[in-house]
Amino acid sequence: MGSTTRSEPLLELKGAWKAYGEGEARVRALDGVDLQVRDGEFVAITGASGSGKSTAVSVLGCLELLSGGEYRIEGIEVQQLDPDVLAALRNERFGFVFQSYNLLSRTSALENVALPLVYAGVSQAERHQRAARALERVGLAGREQARPNQLSGGQQQRVAIARALVNDPAVLLADEPTGNLDSKMGAEVMQLISGLNHELGITVLMVTHDPTCAAWAERQVVFKDGRILRDERKAA
Repeated sequence: MGSTTRSEPLLELKGAWKAYGEGEARVRALDGVDLQVRDGEFVAITGASGSGKSTAVSVLGCLELLSGGEYRIEGIEVQQLDPDVLAALRNERFGFVFQSYNLLSRTSALENVALPLVYAGVSQAERHQRAARALERVGLAGREQARPNQLSGGQQQRVAIARALVNDPAVLLADEPTGNLDSKMGAEVMQLISGLNHELGITVLMVTHDPTCAAWAERQVVFKDGRILRDERKAA
């Protein structure tokens, strides 16, 4: 983790397209997208519903494969990878945060955060140590045994962020991370995500329709009809 100088982009799409459906119902959700993301960037991906922004992030996070074009992670061509290798790459490189938190309701915060480590074959003692450190990092030390229904929405999203961090990912992918939160809790979550980017050097890709959230990013990529309409950096 952290920002090291790379000659190649961390993530790169070239001529990327993604289609859904067949025949007359066939729709290109991505239509010839070229995009580079450097290590340590904070990028907000915005656009109207149906613009292709969520599809782009699903592809970037290796949750979906392209229909055509190229996607490279640190120079590695993703399309050619064996499914097991691709799954390992996704689990090692990416942490995911979603609008709906996706926490197990009858499970403690600690066990929710530790869940990715179960799939990685990490011992229980190490899982609990790493999960406790991740919860401390997001400001929830002392709430390890709390269940989701004992936490506020903002705290639940912090648990979800801790879970995304527990594997020390290079990239945090956040899809509408404040969508279920009020403005105060949303600002706290955005401050946390911004801090992870600035202090730990984690690359952040965030899908959002909220201009207030997008303003936290140093770069905004705006999608329309499956293509990039604008790619702008914040003025220094």
